[in-house]
Amino acid sequence: MTTLPMAVRGEGLPARVRIHEVGPRDGLQNEKSVVPTEVKAEFIRRLADSGLTTVEATSFVHPKWVPQLADAEKLFPMVSALPGVRLPVLVPNDRGLDRALGLGAREVAVFASATESFAKANLNRTVDEALAMFEPVVTRGVEHGLRVRGYLSMCFGDPWEGPVPIDQVVGVTRRLADMGCDELSLGDTIGVATPGHVGALLTALNEAGVPSSRLAVHFHDTYGQALANTLAALQHGVSVVDASAGGLGGCPYAKSATGNLATEDLVWMLHGLGIETGVDLGRLTATSVWMAEQLGRPSASRTVRALSHKE
Repeated sequence: MTTLPMAVRGEGLPARVRIHEVGPRDGLQNEKSVVPTEVKAEFIRRLADSGLTTVEATSFVHPKWVPQLADAEKLFPMVSALPGVRLPVLVPNDRGLDRALGLGAREVAVFASATESFAKANLNRTVDEALAMFEPVVTRGVEHGLRVRGYLSMCFGDPWEGPVPIDQVVGVTRRLADMGCDELSLGDTIGVATPGHVGALLTALNEAGVPSSRLAVHFHDTYGQALANTLAALQHGVSVVDASAGGLGGCPYAKSATGNLATEDLVWMLHGLGIETGVDLGRLTATSVWMAEQLGRPSASRTVRALSHKE
């Protein structure tokens, strides 16, 4: 059993971070070969067994949009009884919400964009049209007693539009908050954020009435900045971080988006900072090694590679 990293408590950091594991949904959605439903279910079970308490299970989108997740109705009942584990699912519209409610989902998420170009590519709508579509979904979700998360993509840069003005991101985030989203996840979809930019956006959101306690961050590691950006967010009071076991994932609508921040790399940093996660890093690493075998390629996580090669 590893005794590293040595924990050295950092000042001004949260005592505990809740990791929002997105591997089974965001991590697998871009895989070209369809992953068997039984493998996905086992992946979720192993992630839960490692101590992760929030595991995003699947997405109730039209199968034509994301074929990898066409088995949502079959998958969700296979894992829905896991004790003590939150299993949020993505719902793009009223129909998706109906499907989720029919299977007993207790937590859902909508997926908006800070930019017009990505809204068009991802949802074939303008930003305003997409928000108008999500508003009744969020309202109905709240009425049914569900937790509702709002994802906001392209918060730091867009492959078509370039840099995204901070006030533009604040405006869309504020609208999602006003709809009734409990939690707002700020996405660096193409991985171009840097720590100063993260701090500036969080400051602007706080000044606009969106507290850090209501925010999560979702970084991609395209330019190797995901951990640095996460630390900047932690220093700003954010205590919910999205990550994907083994660094799985990308984005089918943004080709420059590489893998998500690897959960194992995040856990290594958090434990080194003396921050509690509830995650057993050894079990999590073993899970990602197993999943990499199912996918037929090595894990992208540096921590997984380092720990799995130890004698």
